[in-house]
Amino acid sequence: MGGMHSSMEGNRGFGVALRGAFRRVASVREAALIAFILFLSLVLGVTTPNFVSVQNFIATFTGLALDAVISAGMAVVMVSGGIDLSVGSVFACSSIVVAKLINLGLPPLAAVALGMLTALAWGAINGLLITRVGLNSLISTLGTMGMARGVVYVVTSGRILSNLPDTFEKIGQSAFLGVPSVIWLAGVVIALGDILLRRSRVMRQFFYLGGNEKAARLSGLNIDGLKMGAYILIALLSGLAGIFETSRFGSAMAPMGTGKELTAISACVIGGASMSGGEGSVVGAFLGLILLALVRDGLILNDVSVYWQGLIQAAILVAAVSFDVLTRRRGSTTA
Repeated sequence: MGGMHSSMEGNRGFGVALRGAFRRVASVREAALIAFILFLSLVLGVTTPNFVSVQNFIATFTGLALDAVISAGMAVVMVSGGIDLSVGSVFACSSIVVAKLINLGLPPLAAVALGMLTALAWGAINGLLITRVGLNSLISTLGTMGMARGVVYVVTSGRILSNLPDTFEKIGQSAFLGVPSVIWLAGVVIALGDILLRRSRVMRQFFYLGGNEKAARLSGLNIDGLKMGAYILIALLSGLAGIFETSRFGSAMAPMGTGKELTAISACVIGGASMSGGEGSVVGAFLGLILLALVRDGLILNDVSVYWQGLIQAAILVAAVSFDVLTRRRGSTTA
């Protein structure tokens, strides 16, 4: 009994220490990001005449809103110690399913429900490959990325699906108080996701899982259930984002969603998520996404070729991951 009691106390102490460390790191990283975003905004405001305007800000946040929805899910997955490369393909697959079913005469509401069910299925496949088959998250989601994208091309034969009804298009094209619906969607997902990840007893278990899976298992956590939940959650958010994009533009095409995984991972890492798991936040991911959007806007407004955007975003990701690795290595050597 004494040994069991000491083990429980040790696990409880581990959890408290992990939460405290997360709060300290997250608060410092998020504060630094906010300061840098404000500084960059000031620079762009001075050097770029059209940057400081309501229209530009709305356009910027409209453009990143659906990426923010996906990044919220990616933050949860990365906190749990995993990664998901299939989000862009799930984004496209759900969109294509909805558009195709509507074109075949199915009511929009039923088509949306089946599109979300499609996303859930891909998330469940990822979860099962990781928990039951034993594949690591990189390999399993790389495989489903190709599979889902293959389904998209088979269904569309490379053609654009359009002629969608106005009742469906209004979902993504509507606005409330002058703010587009996609921004409201992102705001709800970010606020709810951050509160739950920081304060919900269930969601906090993802930090224990990512911080030390062995200790989390010994503490009695449902490891497989948590992993399944994380991948189903991000798949549902990716599918929801894809359906909103299809509604917003009134069409769906096979290449849509390409590169979403790079954007989401970059945003999370810049926002403080560790590639090793156990660290990160939804707000941090959103701040990372804003930083990426500011860099992109700065390039566009200063007439820099759009082809540089992918290169610069990849370079920012490499720099952020390198910073994370070097920081953790320095911390381990000084401990």
